[in-house]
Amino acid sequence: MEAENQTGFLEFILLGLSEDPELQPFIFGLFLSMYLITVLGNLLIILAISSDSHLHTPMYFFLSNLSWVDICFSTCIVPKMLVNIQTKNKTISYMDCLTQVYFSMFFPILDTLLLTVMAYDQFVAVCHPLHYVTIMNPRLCGLLVFVTWLIGVMTSLLHISLMTHLTFCKDFEIPHFFCELTHILQLACSDTFLNSTLIYVMTGVLGVFPLLGIIFSYSRIASSIRKMSSSGGKEKALSTCGSHLSVVSLFYGTGIGVHFTSAVTHSSQNISVASVMYTVVTPMLNPFIYSLRNKDVKGALGRLLSRATPCL
Repeated sequence: MEAENQTGFLEFILLGLSEDPELQPFIFGLFLSMYLITVLGNLLIILAISSDSHLHTPMYFFLSNLSWVDICFSTCIVPKMLVNIQTKNKTISYMDCLTQVYFSMFFPILDTLLLTVMAYDQFVAVCHPLHYVTIMNPRLCGLLVFVTWLIGVMTSLLHISLMTHLTFCKDFEIPHFFCELTHILQLACSDTFLNSTLIYVMTGVLGVFPLLGIIFSYSRIASSIRKMSSSGGKEKALSTCGSHLSVVSLFYGTGIGVHFTSAVTHSSQNISVASVMYTVVTPMLNPFIYSLRNKDVKGALGRLLSRATPCL
């Protein structure tokens, strides 16, 4: 097989979570179930928000975007994995692999930035309630979402543009269940210094700084809640912030877990299992966190399902 990117015939082999044939039906059923739950749960969140006028607020506008991103993130990874298991064909073309690398970076970046924007929204709502409507106006909300998408597109394109200059001349086996950037770089036989440098820089800029922004927002929110004299106000503030804080903890916790696992172990299987939490489990759990902990979303879902029931 010719190992030149330009030929268009280069293919990689995704080794998946396990090479044991007896485990493949179980893995297929498990991931199919998680994917369907992810899509259905997040679609219900989007439909509940769009159909309930009480939820046409900045916070739920950002939440609906987050749900859409979670659906897309799972869709760029899980279906290909399911097809590979079902057809017993683990190959993925060079272009398909590049596409998967692009979207597997793009959607987590959106997740990170949207969670940061949502933390700012919570900060304004709790700390500056009288000016909330003025500050979080539709124009600003639209601009914030547009900027998050723009940053995601440009950052992912920068990574992909550098990847197109790499050559692969020996090993084509990827010890993972999807085309993950660092694993692809390990297979390259050309210099990957610029690629690795960009990863570290972007991880710092788009990982650490948004987290610091979230921590700052919640430190101010906690300070404002302590000063509240009304127990009802405290309860409402804790209720609205609790769901978002849980999602932030889950997202960053699993993300840090993946990087920590990669640093302390050379077992590709352990790294792949840790990645499942980040790429599949987190998008699946987000709708449950918001529907169980948020009374407004829970009520909207109830009204949506009650309207749909007579139609069945």
